[in-house]
Amino acid sequence: MRFWIGVASRDHVRAGVAGGFCQLCHGEAAPVRRLRSGDRIVYYSPATRMRGGEPVQAFTAIGLVEGGEPYAYDMGGDFVPFRRPVAFLEASEAPIRSLLPRLSFTEGRASWGYAFRRGAFEITPKDYRVIACAMGVTDHVDQVGSDPALPGDAESTSRDTSSAKDLPLASRRPSASTKPS
Repeated sequence: MRFWIGVASRDHVRAGVAGGFCQLCHGEAAPVRRLRSGDRIVYYSPATRMRGGEPVQAFTAIGLVEGGEPYAYDMGGDFVPFRRPVAFLEASEAPIRSLLPRLSFTEGRASWGYAFRRGAFEITPKDYRVIACAMGVTDHVDQVGSDPALPGDAESTSRDTSSAKDLPLASRRPSASTKPS
């Protein structure tokens, strides 16, 4: 199992949660092909909309990558992004400011936003755990990484036997048989 950050505006993240999919780096195929079933993904939203909008600077969605291959989705206007099915969990948004000193990719960095310019990147199990707990998602984090600052922590492996069916979901996407082609 691996852990990922995707970067997208809040309105794009909400569309993904409603549709049960992730789309990374403006629909590029390579980033979604790196994801595997069982991986975890967290979305960070710098703003409410892609071009402009109000600042958000928060983690806005969290989910489990589901089985199946990445698929192309024709949105019209010659835009065909690649997507991957994700079971998003019920979660609260978590502003990043209070988490900056606790995340390995932002700790001690004055220009902490630079990490997010990549659009999608892998994070450590500990970083995932810190973010998940800040978002109120605790159903499976006891099996992911460790952080001595969190209650009930013990050293653990990155193995997780939970699946999306065991966790409170934010949405349920249509089955693969009804997936748009």
